[in-house]
Parts: sequence; structure tokens; C-alpha cells
Amino acid sequence: MLNQKEVNSNAQLDTFAEALAAARKMQQEWLNYGLDFVNLYVEDVDGDWLETWGSDENTSASTLDSIKEFLVSDDAVAVKIRHNLGERSLFELAVNLEESWSITEANLRRCSVRNLLMGGGNNHETNSQINDIEFWDLADNLLAKFAEIL
Repeated sequence: MLNQKEVNSNAQLDTFAEALAAARKMQQEWLNYGLDFVNLYVEDVDGDWLETWGSDENTSASTLDSIKEFLVSDDAVAVKIRHNLGERSLFELAVNLEESWSITEANLRRCSVRNLLMGGGNNHETNSQINDIEFWDLADNLLAKFAEIL
């Protein structure tokens, strides 16, 4: 037990020493190059990163808004989704669909959307009006609509 603590302390000490060495190197480069030392550490110093800071948050909000607008529209896919929604809220479904839309792998995204439309897989028996194949078709149609609007 004592030996393990010693090894752990040595590892922490090594990590601290590496961080200290990196900080000293950065300080020395600052003294040598002035403010131009930033170019050594940052790839896109002169880019528009500051102007676009937080734009991904706006994109996320507009994605959610677009999904909500679609779900309340008169589109046949949206009507069918609302019909099979059950007791779940439309907002909850929209938030979950936004998360599913952010999945990069198409097959996983499709499965996630299908599971959401089925009610998370919990109430398959209560959704007897629509069978499994129709859920797959509905998920595919919904993803196609999202591809158009998002």
C-alpha cells in the first residue's frame, strides 16, 4: 500500500515537472520573440475565431427551433409523428431529435430516431396502430425532411 502511494506520488510529481518545464519554455519564448510567440502555439491567430465564438450555440438553437417548427407543421410526416406521440411532450421529442440529428454515423442516427418515435422502446405494445416497418419508414422520412430543412 505504501509502495503504491509512492509510485502515485512520483507520477504526479513527473506530471507537475512536465507542466512546469512547458511553462518555462513558453516564458522563454515570450522573452525571445515578444508577442509573436503566440504564433508558435496557436495555428489560427489572425483568423476569425473571436468573431465566430459562440456561433455553434446559435446553430444549435436554430436547429432546435427548426425541428420544433417542423413538428407543429401540417406536413404528413409531422402529423403522423404527433398522432403517435402518446403522452410525451412535443418539446421533449424535439430536444431528443436534435440530439439524434447530431449523431454522425447514419445507421446509429436512424436507429436513434426510430427508438424515439417508438417512445424510447418502452411502449411498443401500446403503439399497436403502427408496426415496426412503419416506424423505420417514418424514421427515414423524418430524416429526409430534416436533411431538407436543417
